[in-house]
Amino acid sequence: SAFYAPSLIGASVSIAIVWKAMFGDSGPVDQGLSLFGINIGGWVGNPSMTMPMFILLTVWQFGAPMVIFLAGLKQIPADLYEAASMDGAGPVRKFFNITWPMLSPVVFFNLLMETIHAFQIFSSAYIISNGEGGPAGSTLFYTLYLYLRGFSDFRMGYASAMAWLLVIVVGIITLIFFRTSKSWVH
Repeated sequence: SAFYAPSLIGASVSIAIVWKAMFGDSGPVDQGLSLFGINIGGWVGNPSMTMPMFILLTVWQFGAPMVIFLAGLKQIPADLYEAASMDGAGPVRKFFNITWPMLSPVVFFNLLMETIHAFQIFSSAYIISNGEGGPAGSTLFYTLYLYLRGFSDFRMGYASAMAWLLVIVVGIITLIFFRTSKSWVH
């Protein structure tokens, strides 16, 4: 449940507001790092630190894929590991000959879903950057840019074309994943 709890909240507005407060100027993260002599001056206002902040937010919300990984690990029969031990296989050999092949469909599913999810980051970027794309455009993700062009500039045709381009790019990446999966998913 500790792995999954952040995923229940999701990338909602409330989490983005809390994240903005935590990583803002004189926020708890900034104050905690200053105890170790690291003075960033707020992650939200620093263009070089906004991407690491979003990466931490995404890693923090990795609960659902983690539960899927754990379920995949639980489905691997213990008999395979026992047989490998009797044959003299060490931990590295067990991983590459048993764990990885049995877990590769789960890795494929999580990789595909999280890649698609990465293209859809919007609400946290919108809230953290006050709907402007952040300092020096560092939080101006494609979906946020699409939204700003469509609903701030009222260029709906341009935003619609951008949305179709996003669908095509995600489709191509998905196709590439499925075509390359034949060589590494067992």
